[in-house]
Amino acid sequence: MTFSEYLLLFAGMGAVTYLPRALPLIYLAHKKMPQWLIDWLGLIPVAVLSALLAPSLFSATPDRHLDLGRPELLVALPTLLFALKTRSLGGTVLLGMLLYWLAGLYF
Repeated sequence: MTFSEYLLLFAGMGAVTYLPRALPLIYLAHKKMPQWLIDWLGLIPVAVLSALLAPSLFSATPDRHLDLGRPELLVALPTLLFALKTRSLGGTVLLGMLLYWLAGLYF
């Protein structure tokens, strides 16, 4: 491939990455969205985080059998309770790291 083909390739990849994100923002910038839509959109980060964390917390095998005795899950539960009670991100991270380290010593 020549330099101009690479440049065109990078420009195309940038456009394909940028446009799907920018166009809705441009279109919706001056529109009034209904409250139910705003509430629904607020749930998306929680759903994505749950979808990313659940497989590693509940199963370790490739066939995804449920395993409730995993150290990751045992550490996540008290860490979650601490986070809900204190609303402290730093404290939650430190407690989670400490509990995970302790779980590594005993499991």
